[in-house]
Amino acid sequence: MLDIKELTMQHHKDAERQEFVRILMSGQIDEKLYATYLYNQLQCYSVLEKYGLHNSLFRDTPGLLRAEHIHYDYRSLWTDIGAPPEITESTKEYVKHIESIQDEAMKLYAHIYVRHMGDLSGGQMIKRKVPGLGKYYEFKFNKNPEHGITYKDTNEIKEALRLAVDSHYVYNDASDKDKNVNNVVYEARQCFGFATDLFKEMLQFIKNNEKRFGDGTTK
Repeated sequence: MLDIKELTMQHHKDAERQEFVRILMSGQIDEKLYATYLYNQLQCYSVLEKYGLHNSLFRDTPGLLRAEHIHYDYRSLWTDIGAPPEITESTKEYVKHIESIQDEAMKLYAHIYVRHMGDLSGGQMIKRKVPGLGKYYEFKFNKNPEHGITYKDTNEIKEALRLAVDSHYVYNDASDKDKNVNNVVYEARQCFGFATDLFKEMLQFIKNNEKRFGDGTTK
């Protein structure tokens, strides 16, 4: 039996191998470029968390919510309120996609799994490499006191996320599930695909603004 991590592994690798990820992890990414990336992430997380909250998907894990943290980091780096950064086409498409599944809780949860699991994992390495305070990647582990559960560390939260997704589906054949648009794995792969597209567009944004950003770093 395969789990969601195994069934999305190739899509995850495709996202991680993008050139913009190398720039992000270089420790030298341009502040305004990073702010532009944050602004796009803010659009994605805001809509996802809005409908996630509407469907009670963060009831037990309010500490996972990222939009406010991303906004804090973005505003610390981008001071021109009247002229926000460019929003990429993939970000616009992602917002539309999430709006199209706003009442389908498990589809939304697949996106929460991909994004917030990434923040709990690779995000902890990114935090040490990017400008600003890195609030985006800071987590508090206490769950909602009303429900009486706490997490000791990121590993416990990651396991809870994985189990919540895997408990709803049994994956015996990955190829058959590819054809099922209602499948959580399909949505998780979609999420990785949108992330890959954003990374590609951010790289193109650098190339289109070479005089301003050079190769995207401050070196």
